Amino acid sequence: MREGQFIKRNLERWESYQHPTDNPDEIAKHFTYLVDDLSYAKTFYPNSNTIRYVNSMAANIYLSIYKNKKEKSNRFITFWKTELPLVVRRNHRILLFAFLSFVAFVAIGVFSAYLDQTFVRAVLGDQYVDMTERNIANGHPFNVYNGGNELVMFLEIAMNNIRVAFLTYFMGITGGLGTVYFLFKNGLMVGVFEYMFFHHNLGFKSIMVIFVHGTLELSSIVIAGASGLMLGNAMLFPKTYTRMQSLKTAAKDSVKIVLSLVPVFIVAAFFEGFVTRHTGMPVWLSMTILLLSAGFILWYYVFYPIKVSKKAKHALPQ
Repeated sequence: MREGQFIKRNLERWESYQHPTDNPDEIAKHFTYLVDDLSYAKTFYPNSNTIRYVNSMAANIYLSIYKNKKEKSNRFITFWKTELPLVVRRNHRILLFAFLSFVAFVAIGVFSAYLDQTFVRAVLGDQYVDMTERNIANGHPFNVYNGGNELVMFLEIAMNNIRVAFLTYFMGITGGLGTVYFLFKNGLMVGVFEYMFFHHNLGFKSIMVIFVHGTLELSSIVIAGASGLMLGNAMLFPKTYTRMQSLKTAAKDSVKIVLSLVPVFIVAAFFEGFVTRHTGMPVWLSMTILLLSAGFILWYYVFYPIKVSKKAKHALPQ
């Protein structure tokens, strides 16, 4: 049987499996049929998109069975331990695209500022640049983080970062263009901001101070951007789904990812409000916080999802 005929014969049944059911017999039947379809596809259509499509459905049903086990009845733990990592893993390519795009936008900011010094003021504003240059001249280049009450600063920063992340995410509904714009805007600002300090021979110091909170903050913006791009990708490339079905599925997955960022933003805001202001802290302490922050992001959003995905696939009958 040709692959097109195989897909046409089974597509309606596969699409019906997208609608959740609480009937354990139905779930088991769907899982059994999908395993059969997967075995057939692996035999006759190796390396095809059909295998990935069917395998994804089988893995999702396996997860629903896994979640309904009595010993795994704690929904909160299951979400963080299994469900969310699997969603992240399925969208690692989009996450990589968001990261590379953000890095490119940062590089554009640095290069543009290098070519034209007035570009720094165009992006950051005259008032902010003048204030920073006065602080540098007075020997306190990062004095902006020392002002205000710690608690008030923490709450304001947390709310603002969460707002920016959700706005970046929701703009994915524009086909991803709005999300790319916000990634561009934030990446450009970071590039120009860092260039300003490197230009004054304060580059390493700025990284040790600003990235105490910036590692989690910027990583979360990139991940929120990836969530928004998931919406855009679902709209533009629905694959075998209708556009509305594709968008609904992407919305369910992407909102889980962006909600997972809320505690990350809170921790980043805590660092910025209570820790970053201590600009004279030892380098080893700043480096420790920075590396732990980067290590957590890489572990939970890159390496751990791969591990969970492999575990789920190994649990499927071959």
